[in-house]
Formats: sequence, C-alpha cells, structure tokens
Amino acid sequence: MAPIDLRSDTVTRPTPEMLAAMSTAPLGDDGQDGDPTTARLQTLAAAKVGKEAALFVPSGTMGNLLGALCWTSPGDEVVLPREAHSYNFEHNGLAAVASLLAVTVAGVRGHLTADELKAVLADSVPRGPGPKLAWLENTANLAGGTVQTPAEAQAVCDVAHAAGMKVHLDGARLFNAAVALGVPAADIAAPVDSVSFCLSKGLGCPVGSLLCGSADFIARATLRRRQLGGGLRQSGVITAAGLIALETGIDRLAEDHANARWLAERLAAMPGVELDPASVETNIVWFRCADVDWPRRCREAGVLISSLGDGRCRVVTHRDVGRADVERAAEVMAGAF
Repeated sequence: MAPIDLRSDTVTRPTPEMLAAMSTAPLGDDGQDGDPTTARLQTLAAAKVGKEAALFVPSGTMGNLLGALCWTSPGDEVVLPREAHSYNFEHNGLAAVASLLAVTVAGVRGHLTADELKAVLADSVPRGPGPKLAWLENTANLAGGTVQTPAEAQAVCDVAHAAGMKVHLDGARLFNAAVALGVPAADIAAPVDSVSFCLSKGLGCPVGSLLCGSADFIARATLRRRQLGGGLRQSGVITAAGLIALETGIDRLAEDHANARWLAERLAAMPGVELDPASVETNIVWFRCADVDWPRRCREAGVLISSLGDGRCRVVTHRDVGRADVERAAEVMAGAF
C-alpha cells in the first residue's frame, strides 16, 4: 500500500486534466513575443487577486524575492514576524540577494500587527530613515496555517503607507485563507502593494507561483526575473496546469480544511501529544509530541509527517489525501505509540 504523505501540500501530483492541458497547451517563447498560455494564466491570476497585472515565476521563493527587490534598495529594512517563512526557510534571500536588514517582531498568531509596526517605526527614529517594506504572510505556516482578516491587514497597511512604506503579502496559501474566511482572495490582497501566491501548494500544480501588483510593478519585476535566471521560454507547458487549478481547484480547499480539523481532533487525544484542535484554521496542523522517535515509527508504518527533531511535528492535508486516507493515517499514528 502506498504511503500517506502528509509532509506538505507540495507533494501532490498533477491531475489527468492538468496533464492533458499541459500536453496540448498553445505555446510561444515567453522571452520573445510571449507564451499565450502563460499570458492567459497571468491575466486570470491578476483578476483573482484584484491587481492590475501578474507575473508567472517558478517558485514562491522567487516571487517573494522579486517583491522585495522591486520595493527596496540595498541596505533598507524590512519588518516581518519572527515566524515568517521568508525569514526562516528561504535561505536568507532577503539578506543575501536583496541586501535587506530584517527587523523582526513577535507577531500575533504568526502575523504582523499594526501596533507592532507602529512600535518599530517609533524605535527607528534614532537609527535613520526607517524601514521601507512591511511583510505579511497569509496563511502563516509556522503559526499553524492561521489566517489574517482583511481588516487586520488593512490596519497594517494604513500604518505602513502613512510612513511611506510598501507592503508585500506572502500569500503562498492565499486561497486557503480566502476559503477559511469566506471572502474573495481579492479582499485579502486589496490593501497590499504586491502579493505572491503558490500554484504548487493547496492548488495542486507541479510547479509555479504568481506575483501580482500594479502594471508598473510587474514591468519592473519582469526585468528582475530575468536577472534571477527567469527567462522561461515555452512556459505554457507548466502554466496550463495553473489555469486548471485556478478555474476548478479553489472551492475544494474546504475539504482539506475539514480533514485537517478531523485529524487534529484525533491527534489531540493521543498520548503525549500537545495540540489544541481549535487552533487549526486551514490545512496545516502543528503539534508537539513527547515521544521524539514517534515520527520515525509513523514513517516506517506508511505515514509520512514533518518533524523538526525537537518534538515539533507538522501534518498538512491536500488534494491527494482524502478522508479515507486521513482516517487510515490516524489509525497508523495511534498504533505507532
């Protein structure tokens, strides 16, 4: 029996519909006169998040890095939560490539707040001109897939814009947040200056992300993408899958959320597990397990989970794991104790 892979929602395989679309997509040279399939995806993506334009990029890491590069100059400060994915898991690109100084705050449930940004701005007066970029993340991965409401994001943006700052939203799982909140993704992205979201997470595509913003911003990002090696040629071979995902895959994210909550309730009842099921808002479940060898036993029994090695574990539900799979995973996990 095939393993049940709960390590991430990045492990999904393209659907038959995606593969068919990829094999028949109209193609062109994205670095010359454009790829028509990619152009169609970019138009659809911009409309979904309520921005003027969008740019396809190979990864969310590149999308976030481009957002930083296009709003800042070397030596500028960026304000972001201590748990931000870009600060912890994107290999210091903000510093190594964009030459930015990270000013971190504690965050609330993984999110930068207006009060925290106000405090940073007040403290920056003696240091110099102050930060130039504020960083949001929705959903917040390391905080357990928590969501930030449009009103909360608007409050941060109001403070940032009043100080002459720009705001970038790392929306890797933006549509998970939108489904959880019951609002259009455009409502969440409305107050920010740029937003990136992944096709290759909950939406189930094999590759790719979109960076969205104003037409002028995307024109700058297109040039920067080339500097980073992003001349993508016949990119329609992979962006065709993104069209399928955006057209058909958003509403079904609610199934992943329900499966995550169901699994969280079962995990919380297992010996030595520290988890509040009420904290699970989307498709990510972070928890602590007193038995640090338990993840290995789960893996050997056919259930793959993420572990930081210090007792902190993560499971993520996704399109390729249905309720029957989650139920079997719960049985295996309980048996592994």
